[in-house]
Amino acid sequence: MEERNLDFDRVVERRGTCSLKYDCAKRRGYPENILPLWVADMDFATSSCILDAVEERVRHGIFGYTEPGESYFDAVAGWLYTRHGWQAEENWLVKTPGVVFALAAAVRAFTNRGDSVLIQQPVYYPFKEVIEDNGRKAVSSDLVKGEGGYIIDFDDFEKKITENNVKLFLLCSPHNPVGRVWTAEELKKAGQICLNHGVIVVSDEIHSDFVFQGRHCVFAALDERFKDITVTCTSPAKTFNLAGLQVSNIFIADKRLRTAFKRAVAATGYSQLNTLGLTACEAAYRYGGDWYTAMLEYVRGNINFTAAFIKSELPQIGFTPPQGTYLLWLDFNPLGLGESRLNDLIVNRAGLWLDSGAIFGKAGEGYERINVACPRRVLELALNKLKRAVDSL
Repeated sequence: MEERNLDFDRVVERRGTCSLKYDCAKRRGYPENILPLWVADMDFATSSCILDAVEERVRHGIFGYTEPGESYFDAVAGWLYTRHGWQAEENWLVKTPGVVFALAAAVRAFTNRGDSVLIQQPVYYPFKEVIEDNGRKAVSSDLVKGEGGYIIDFDDFEKKITENNVKLFLLCSPHNPVGRVWTAEELKKAGQICLNHGVIVVSDEIHSDFVFQGRHCVFAALDERFKDITVTCTSPAKTFNLAGLQVSNIFIADKRLRTAFKRAVAATGYSQLNTLGLTACEAAYRYGGDWYTAMLEYVRGNINFTAAFIKSELPQIGFTPPQGTYLLWLDFNPLGLGESRLNDLIVNRAGLWLDSGAIFGKAGEGYERINVACPRRVLELALNKLKRAVDSL
């Protein structure tokens, strides 16, 4: 199928569409005209191949309960094999409306109230929320910032597991927000520690298609033994900008774990997924390759543009280009502002809505996360607003 949506410079008006990113500033306590680069969805129109498939399904006119079959799995599994070299099996698949939904289901399936669940802060804030909202204890083995980016303190990682009798580890790979693409060696070392202590691993790999340095390694594929302790979370939501269609594909090879996970999902009362989400997912993985390749190069260009801008215009801000994701992790600690004054700088002086690093855990204080998956002129506008604000200090 021929791709038509390859103009990533085009600014698509999202206001007035009930967009969480653009239409909810006032409700969330921000100025109405603020420029948002926070929540992790893209400002690009998705693949025309996806739109064609969804439009055809809409014209059918009936949106009853939908359960896709073999062609759906073939499209999903084909993408995973072609892009990441992982051969998933159909009976491993459990479909959920989102990865965060799956994280919460895993917490309920594999732990009891009061149990400890391990995370690595600064990390995507729903990790901690789904643990604590379900009456479990979040334990963090904080990532350590080195010269070339964040690393895992494996001694602390194992110590936190043993001291807190950890039952479950929520792995973010690639890591949001610090942008690390974990090496095979790092993942194998973490996996061996989890094997040694009977820890189940939920691997959130939703950003796996955004890798700019290194290679994404599917955790469950690195060791035959890992397959039997792992819940692998995937979704087209980030890759093809489909978050609002609510579809994720969760792979669990071990039958015992899969049964427990399915039971936790069923307990929520949820069954068949969004019909249009399923349609979009299959079309994305079957026909969206050209759009994805072009989009990835555009985002790479935005990252390079930001890196050059910060180096020349905002050298006061610490920044290591991400190995993966389209989310950049900016270090404002050298400015010595504290959380309140930093928030004033970003929101009131710069007129930007970013994600405060503090929401990712104490290790994120003094940082801001910025989403650069937007047209270049929007990004340039945001960076210039930020420069003027910093220069005004």
